[in-house]
Amino acid sequence: MSKHIVVLTGAGMSAESGVKTFRDHDGLWEGHDVMQVASPEGFRNNPALVLDFYNQRRRQLKTVTPNSAHIAIANLESDYKVTVVTQNVDDLHERAGSTNVVHLHGELNKVRSTGNPNDIKFWTEDINLGDTCEKGHQLRPHIVWFGEEVPMIEKAVDICYTADILVIIGTSMQVYPAASLMHYVPENIPMYYIDPKPALNNDGKVTVIAKSATEGIKDFIASL
Repeated sequence: MSKHIVVLTGAGMSAESGVKTFRDHDGLWEGHDVMQVASPEGFRNNPALVLDFYNQRRRQLKTVTPNSAHIAIANLESDYKVTVVTQNVDDLHERAGSTNVVHLHGELNKVRSTGNPNDIKFWTEDINLGDTCEKGHQLRPHIVWFGEEVPMIEKAVDICYTADILVIIGTSMQVYPAASLMHYVPENIPMYYIDPKPALNNDGKVTVIAKSATEGIKDFIASL
């Protein structure tokens, strides 16, 4: 039976592909307060602004490609069972070849109906006001906004319970509920944390690799 590697990834995973984290040093997202463009209230107040914000993200996603860390994770599937649990909304893990990816915060290339959160469709072009589901409800990005439930968190917890090895890449582990996932893996399994500026409160149970995703993944694979 192949060992199960669970990979938790965040913005630092895709940064080397050129995916903007879109959070500026002053905390604004592309010049907008986060609640304007990433909350249900923001969408109610100015849906055109919110749609445009994510349309720009979706267009940018088409200009980037998976980096060597995405590809290395996908290649691990030849020897291990690998599950990626990502906070990222891009599709770079899938494009690199990973076959088992859970998106905690939604996906840029999907939309859902504002009238039925379970009515989800694949969508790679702009979303415009007036684009509706079959029942006439406006479509919105399939993104988990601030203040909304994280529907995939329970599935992610169940995945962590079955991990033989955990590796965390490119995330501060400060955003909940995603940050809690490392506490659901079995006791005493190997855990690794790859980040150039590691912010994890480490009690010695985690092997810290203070490098970028593309460099740190090499050290992780060498340790297997």
